[in-house]
Amino acid sequence: MSMFCFQCEQAAQGKGCEKIGVCGKDPKVAALQDLIIYQVKGIGWLAHHARGLGKKNEVVDHFIIEALFTTVTNVDFDPDRLVRWIQEGGRIRKIAADLYREAESKSGGGADETAWPASALYEPATSLDDLLAEAASLEGVGVTEGVSEDIRSLRELLIYGLKGMAAYVDHAMILGKEDDAVYAFFHKALSAVCAPDISMEALLGLNMECGTVNLKAMELLDAGHTGRFGHPEPTQVPTGLKKGPAIIVTGHDLVDLEALLKQTEGTGVNIYTHGEMLPAHGYPGLKKYPHLAGHFGTAWQNQRSEFDGIPAAILFTTNCIQKPKESYTDRVFTTGLVAWPEIAHVADRDFSSVIEKAKVLGGPAADEEGATLTTGFARNAVLSVADKVVGAVKNGAIKHFFLVGGCDGAKPGRNYYTEFVEKAPKDTVILTLACGKFRFNHLDLGDIGGIPRLLDIGQCNDAYSAVKIAEALAAAFDCSVNDLPLSLILSWYEQKAVVILLSLLALGIKGIRIGPSLPAFLSPNVVNYLVENFDVKPISTPCLDLAEILEEKICTEG
Repeated sequence: MSMFCFQCEQAAQGKGCEKIGVCGKDPKVAALQDLIIYQVKGIGWLAHHARGLGKKNEVVDHFIIEALFTTVTNVDFDPDRLVRWIQEGGRIRKIAADLYREAESKSGGGADETAWPASALYEPATSLDDLLAEAASLEGVGVTEGVSEDIRSLRELLIYGLKGMAAYVDHAMILGKEDDAVYAFFHKALSAVCAPDISMEALLGLNMECGTVNLKAMELLDAGHTGRFGHPEPTQVPTGLKKGPAIIVTGHDLVDLEALLKQTEGTGVNIYTHGEMLPAHGYPGLKKYPHLAGHFGTAWQNQRSEFDGIPAAILFTTNCIQKPKESYTDRVFTTGLVAWPEIAHVADRDFSSVIEKAKVLGGPAADEEGATLTTGFARNAVLSVADKVVGAVKNGAIKHFFLVGGCDGAKPGRNYYTEFVEKAPKDTVILTLACGKFRFNHLDLGDIGGIPRLLDIGQCNDAYSAVKIAEALAAAFDCSVNDLPLSLILSWYEQKAVVILLSLLALGIKGIRIGPSLPAFLSPNVVNYLVENFDVKPISTPCLDLAEILEEKICTEG
């Protein structure tokens, strides 16, 4: 079987993966995920048209979000689970179709099913082999062919934006935060990409709208996190390991972490965060647990070396899983939407099997010392000292702010972000978020009048905090965000980074630098549009970029 996927920054040779995904997915998994997207487009089309006639269904709304999130890079690599998703999608499609038929009937019309797109009529086969055959034969499955390169580029950009936003919406749903207008946009956008004759102008508009709606999704998630766990507080986090049984939790889902902390109270099991879970230590509702013992390791792409040889159970809560080494497959567990073939999957947040494994393994035989990281500088923490920050800018103590962050990855060139932060002048402040921070969050950058030069805002899920900080500073200085002494230096890897970029563009933010490479799915004309309208530019070298931003030579390379 062949495949084609260019949705993430790892795309082979900067073009696309055709034999096996650099992420680890094989052609079977790629085909099944393509089939899920095809299926979701049809369900979205039906839901959109039913909504236009006043009918909607919560089950349909939720399935679309979860199915899209399932296809995000490094989430689900298990063909059997993907087959079950497709089978469930067949059931959901029938619900959506009946909803539309009912709405048409009540409006006095009749649903002309000959005018429906093929994906809205799709009834999946029952076996894996037959589904793979359908994925190979059905027109419209996978990256769209038969259209101009620019239309294809903008369609894929929108689909990847929807995938990324689905991750944020799913987390917010789990926390009980929903907005019907967000679901309505998903249906509208999925319906639009079914149209064979959609224009570039329409797709550009939908991509900008996707960015705007994602701001609402991130606001919902922020409300869910802060409402349940409190506002993050600046917190120092040890990276050493304590003697005794240990569970390492990676991914993004704070509700999973909370459930695990509750289930391990009084058991003698220590809990450690990994990767994007580091910011959990800043939340009062989570750091109150004394057995939330610290942070282990760095970013997701280092897991295969970091998890090898550690006598601890490992729990994956969302995306970021890589193929586990045989040396630790027996102590890896997945939960929620994340999955890997033959790896134990935990349902309904019953982590008893994970806890038992941790006890059997025993954990470190003695305390192991490590460094200390600091997190918890979300919007409330920063804005509580906004007057001090504004004063430091006005008196010249702070000359510039850099937001340096985003998704980390294994591809060469990401040392740029470490060097950029190291070479940034001492009268500048570095804001950071997401796992890109692990390129430099170990550095001691000092402070400016008591204001730390390195402020960790949180997960990629916390990009809303960065937006609110920027807007508050703009209000304080009575200017636009683009007029602030603020530059965005972003790294991207997967679809959540894509939708955050769309959100920043929808806000009108210009001059964003992105790296380590531009997305393979963007056509030259679409890149030119972003350059001409938003001054988006690729990173070059730290010294050249610093010189251009600050309008003076700061350093020399090497």
